Amino acid sequence: MNEEKMINEVLDKLKNGEISEYYVSKDKFLSFRSVLVKRPDFKHFRGIAQRGGDVIYRYLETPRS
Repeated sequence: MNEEKMINEVLDKLKNGEISEYYVSKDKFLSFRSVLVKRPDFKHFRGIAQRGGDVIYRYLETPRS
């Protein structure tokens, strides 16, 4: 399975409520974000920065501004 497909599956699970949040390590951030910004529901995802450059992503019902 390629990385882009795996990332889209994770984002779909967030969107569908199967998982509440997803932890992305610093070394995977750029590849994860490059897939995320291509999605039409991009603004529904919130990334919460962690110390050290890692990010926790959550799905929001209402898009952020």
